[in-house]
Amino acid sequence: MYAWPASEVPALPGQGRDLRIHDTATEGLVTLDPGPVARIYVCGITPYDATHMGHAATYNAFDLVQRVWLDTKRQVHYVQNVTDVDDPLLERAQRDDIDWVALAEKETALFREDMTALRMLPPRHYIGAVEAIPGIVPLVERLREAGAAYELDGDIYFSVESDPDFGKVSNLDAAAMRLLSAERGGDPERPGKKNPLDPMLWMAAREGEPSWDGGSLGRGRPGWHIECVAIALDHLGMGFDVQGGGSDLAFPHHEMGASHAQVLTGEFPMAKAYVHAGMVALHGEKMSKSKGNLVFVSQLRRDGVDPAAIRLALLAHHYRADWEWTDQVLQDAVDRLGRWRAAVSRPDGPAAEALVEEIRDALANDLDAPAALAAVDRWAATQEAEGGTDIGAPGVVSRAVDALLGVAL
Repeated sequence: MYAWPASEVPALPGQGRDLRIHDTATEGLVTLDPGPVARIYVCGITPYDATHMGHAATYNAFDLVQRVWLDTKRQVHYVQNVTDVDDPLLERAQRDDIDWVALAEKETALFREDMTALRMLPPRHYIGAVEAIPGIVPLVERLREAGAAYELDGDIYFSVESDPDFGKVSNLDAAAMRLLSAERGGDPERPGKKNPLDPMLWMAAREGEPSWDGGSLGRGRPGWHIECVAIALDHLGMGFDVQGGGSDLAFPHHEMGASHAQVLTGEFPMAKAYVHAGMVALHGEKMSKSKGNLVFVSQLRRDGVDPAAIRLALLAHHYRADWEWTDQVLQDAVDRLGRWRAAVSRPDGPAAEALVEEIRDALANDLDAPAALAAVDRWAATQEAEGGTDIGAPGVVSRAVDALLGVAL
């Protein structure tokens, strides 16, 4: 599977800062110190309804992570999956009387278009669940051989009790885990499971549903969590720098994935930091496909909204915060974009070197994009009120906003 084209990231004078970011597992800020190549895995979409503002906010957060790293002169090895076979996708395809493959391809193509328009830097590896199946099957077989998996009516389940570090990602108690498992794709009430929390690794073929040859596992398709584990281990290995996604993925998805990988490799942890973005609401409720309360990037673009304004609307909120999309949020972003573009359109202006450092400092401090925006606002206000004599300043500001915030002025 291919990703989307990369926008050019301007090089800035000076040196970026190492990133301090909130780690869900330790429940505090950690300073990331990758080697020359920083490694990040971000969970991708299930392509049956893309790209709503919740998606956009999540990928914006991890785009900022990449930009901070690039500013430190590191390379970035970014991997993202596409869950292109799963129950929600199959259910939507049946509802709309469309082939599930065609639906996945259509929505993935739309997602690529949206990411390109928003100037999100693409992953080096963009891998679909279906194409990952040849690498998933051996991992499930290994878990079964190690006694960490068991069969139930043809399905293969992972035993969470096989991992002594299970629970160290989300830090939830068993009761909370059980509730979230039921809400987020698990089946804690299924009779015969060794532990209600045990997740499925391999689903035996069901009539009328797609399935693949699983070797000793029989025909079927992979569970949700093992998909990401196979892709991450194949392309990044254990101990990569950041595992990212929305806050609703901390449990069960990232918790289960970490356990799968830790049992498979005997190493801990799977990722050095687990980073989660907040949820975006509309009309008082979290945006979700099941509720249908979605604002789509593609629709805003069709309505003539500048993608740079959409990006500024996302950046106005701290990545970990839960917030609500409103018409005013968008209008504020449109107005801000207009002020910034007017400010950099002049031939000279106030000195910009200190502003570049303010943006760097803000982003290095747990991706504080609102603080970075406020710094640019102050520079633009000074430009409007007083002007300046630094001929190169507007160009420096324009390049910094592009390189660090992904906004083209």
